[in-house]
Amino acid sequence: MGNNPDKRLEAQADDAFDKTPEAIAQGVDEEVVEGNRRLLSGWLWWLFAALAIIYSSFHLFSLNVYPLETWSFRIVHICGALILGYGFYTGARFVGEGERAAAPWMRGLGYALLVPALYALMQVGLMWRDISGGAMRIEPYIEAWHFGLPLIATTAIAIALSWAYRQTRERLSPPDLVLMVCAVASAGYFLVIYNTPLRMSTGTSFAPMGISYAAIAGSLLILELTRRVAGMALVVISLVFLLYVFAGPYLPGFLGYPGLSVGRFFSQVYTDAGILGPTTAVSSTYIILFIIFAAFLQASKVGDYFVNFAFAAAGRARGGPAKVAIFASGLMGMINGTSAGNVVSTGSLTIPLMKKVGYPSRSAGAIEAAASTGGQIMPPIMGAGAFIMAEITGIPYTEIAVAALIPAILYFASVYFMVDFEAAYKGMRGMRSDEIPLFSRLVKQVYLFAPIVILIAALFMGYSVIRAGTLATASAAVVSWVSPHKMGIPSILRALQLAGTMSIQIIAVCACAGLIVGVISLTGVGARFSSLLLGLAGFSQLLALFFAMCISILLGMGMPTTAAYAVAASVVAPGLIGIGIQPLVAHFFVFYFAVVSAITPPVALASYAAAGISGANAMQTSVTSFKIGLAAFIVPFMFYYSPAMLLEGSGLQILRVGVTATIGIVMLAAAVQAWFFGPVKAVVRLILLVGAVCMIYGGIYSDLAGLAVGIGLYLLQRRHSLAEGKVPGKS
Repeated sequence: MGNNPDKRLEAQADDAFDKTPEAIAQGVDEEVVEGNRRLLSGWLWWLFAALAIIYSSFHLFSLNVYPLETWSFRIVHICGALILGYGFYTGARFVGEGERAAAPWMRGLGYALLVPALYALMQVGLMWRDISGGAMRIEPYIEAWHFGLPLIATTAIAIALSWAYRQTRERLSPPDLVLMVCAVASAGYFLVIYNTPLRMSTGTSFAPMGISYAAIAGSLLILELTRRVAGMALVVISLVFLLYVFAGPYLPGFLGYPGLSVGRFFSQVYTDAGILGPTTAVSSTYIILFIIFAAFLQASKVGDYFVNFAFAAAGRARGGPAKVAIFASGLMGMINGTSAGNVVSTGSLTIPLMKKVGYPSRSAGAIEAAASTGGQIMPPIMGAGAFIMAEITGIPYTEIAVAALIPAILYFASVYFMVDFEAAYKGMRGMRSDEIPLFSRLVKQVYLFAPIVILIAALFMGYSVIRAGTLATASAAVVSWVSPHKMGIPSILRALQLAGTMSIQIIAVCACAGLIVGVISLTGVGARFSSLLLGLAGFSQLLALFFAMCISILLGMGMPTTAAYAVAASVVAPGLIGIGIQPLVAHFFVFYFAVVSAITPPVALASYAAAGISGANAMQTSVTSFKIGLAAFIVPFMFYYSPAMLLEGSGLQILRVGVTATIGIVMLAAAVQAWFFGPVKAVVRLILLVGAVCMIYGGIYSDLAGLAVGIGLYLLQRRHSLAEGKVPGKS
């Protein structure tokens, strides 16, 4: 019996099955801890964990059970993020081993600043008492000398002190404690005044100066938190716009405008014309809800499953880990709404594996960056961009999600074929069977996709986005009960805590973007850009579109996607609509370029994050990711020339444009990677590029010309390969 070959083969098969890993992705759902993030311990950890849970629960309760008055809800939304943000993120570098912490005088000054901060907060309580007692307004000298000026001075000094205040990672600094109190004082004043008839006076000479004082302090707090969680790029752009408010009267040409006083501007910027406007409206409803949804998926380890499923499905293909990155990063990026953050979470696994099968470091990082960025344009969630677009344009969310389908397919098809052709050109292998999980094992847990399926189904059944998101969140908890990672009460509380922490960056960014939007709306600079685009369109529509592309990318460089789109939508989109482009097409145009600014040199956040993991040069990685994501720079122009790309037109038009554009994208990838059913020379690459442009353009005659080029080159490559005794397309 020992020599029976059938038994021996069965034993080998069983042995191979036993050695197949259950999973290779572990820790994808682990929370990423930034370099300036505190790791609190003891009672401080419990305090801020409770605050984060309360913050997330407050949003779920307000959105689904007991709605608050709109402005009050948004004020509390921003204030909560400021308190959590200053608790979790420090303003200076932590003390390293052997380094000295902040001097005693700095600690003393920090605690001393609590006195004016608490005094301003006490004055808010007294104002609330007076208003409740029937007072029509607060005395100006009280607003100025007992509230506003102490609050602004304390906020400014505490921010400056926090830049130099260094300490260990486990402690909360006195300046940040002061800033939390200032955030409560500023928000408290708004809650008191905005719930009286005085709210109607904002932006006029009758507005209480206290509104301006609270808005200045609130703006400083938002700018400083944005610096801590998102870097200097958005802060610098915000400061440039703020400078424009007061320098505008002295500027020449189309940039000049009559000007606004400090009081009039700041009395209006902290309203729904600015900070409390569309960006905060979206962050306080849709974004926070989907962050909670993502946190529930994360707590139930669904992210690990997504990545393992991708490895099982695509790992054996040539260049397998790169194709896994496209699938997994696109899916995760769609949910978590940040390109750079997604690169860090999934790239730490996929980038080393891509290098293992033969991709150079810069290509491995670039593929991950391009795939993670593509998640922002992947329906139905599209990061957070679809929700902001719906808020700004008034177009139903479901219509936007459906319109995004063909462009997203084209983008990921482009990245896929870029990766596949590079793997074929370099003769790369896929992963071995013993290196990836068995698909038959993972398919048994396919029910873990149920929350996303429920979300999509609920949206298209007509449920509101809030109700659909809440159902999907609840289903994530229910589904976990039949998975290896069951969510009990502790896990649910952990998910709520995680959501509160995860939301800080995006809320700060949206509030800061609201500041820029406020400047644009109050100064009319957006209308001046529109007139400029209209003038350019008189010479050439294509020139106007190219200019709009450059402005959208420039505004988005170094900024998170949400803020980049919000600003570009305020500056560029009205101009495109003004030259006759449909609103949906115009907003998709600027949205795409705001998204791909994350992989556009010289400032490419997603590419830089990937380069940090791959060990490649950051600029080389960003140039390579630009090349891999090249389709995203072409597709927006297709919106203009072929609105059927956004499902606007007859079914036959949409089908023709979708098919021909896909073929054009494949030819474009072939031209870039020098592979089309075999290696191709420079002349053939040029012909492929011409054919690709013809197919992408979308006209009937251009499609026929491109198709003729594609078929002709395929037959030529096939004959060449057969002459050399090779099978076309095989490496």
